[in-house]
Amino acid sequence: MNRRHALTRLAGAAAVAAVPGALLAQADKAITIVVPYAPGGTTDMLGRMLAREMEPLLGRTLVVENKPGAGSGIGAMQVARAPADGLTLLVATSTTLAINPSLYRKLPYDPARDFAPIGMIGAVPLVAVVHPSVPVQDIAGLVALAKARPDSLSYGSAGNGSPHHLGMEMFKAATGIALTHVSYKGSSPAVTDLLGGQIQVMFSDIPPALQHVRAGKLRALAVTSTKRQPALPEIPAIAESGVPGTRDFRAVAWQSLVAPAGTPRELIDKYAAALQQVMSRRELRARLASDGFEAETMGPDQLAAYIRSEAERWGQVIRTAGATVD
Repeated sequence: MNRRHALTRLAGAAAVAAVPGALLAQADKAITIVVPYAPGGTTDMLGRMLAREMEPLLGRTLVVENKPGAGSGIGAMQVARAPADGLTLLVATSTTLAINPSLYRKLPYDPARDFAPIGMIGAVPLVAVVHPSVPVQDIAGLVALAKARPDSLSYGSAGNGSPHHLGMEMFKAATGIALTHVSYKGSSPAVTDLLGGQIQVMFSDIPPALQHVRAGKLRALAVTSTKRQPALPEIPAIAESGVPGTRDFRAVAWQSLVAPAGTPRELIDKYAAALQQVMSRRELRARLASDGFEAETMGPDQLAAYIRSEAERWGQVIRTAGATVD
């Protein structure tokens, strides 16, 4: 162990010692970060990155536990029911906290009541891509084509209620166009059918679309963030396209870190400080940006307000689309 690492661990141990006495018995136990998705995806990658980077800052062992299923509901329920002792955290996504409350008639957890926000990790913008046979070069051209030929274009998504689906429904509502939704069990089969021309357009995660865009097998029209992305610097944001109704358009999937409700504020603030320190590192932010991920910093109170606003915004999209999964 080098001197810097040793000093960091000593600082973490000192911070633990400052926690109220009722929690001192937990100080030597590992912290579990629950990822409510299967291994290998963006959320899993972020959870493992946080465990690795926050461990020396906290002076504690952090382990990742994958609990996929029910649109992140199984993992969320586990954390909602866990003791509020700071030993169980959740990588909660926009689906977990902002989409599911309107998408499901019954949830095994209450996003507003059952969790204590710690901080934002970041957001995953999408990219609008079309099959090369679609005669458009930009997002304005797609809107014009869709208005000239209503319901003649089909768009794919990773499933009913996914960010890909709801983001496109938000875009349809903003522009007044009509497209036919084709739901898939995951984004990979949707991209496969887009490559084959069975569907014409989709909002895709940037990483899986990037190789096909560069190979000329798909055409990128715009990204769904409010600014251009380093992974696709030549592709404009929908918000800068000049298409009426899209000036403030933003449809991203985001990830945050939360704890069970009732977790002592001293621990929430300690975890939030470590998270913000990690997500503020310039080299880490640049590495994530190259993969199409926007690192963000947002403290507990700011995140709580953001979750409320996002739940309202996505709820309106879901009600307009009539989307449901049960």
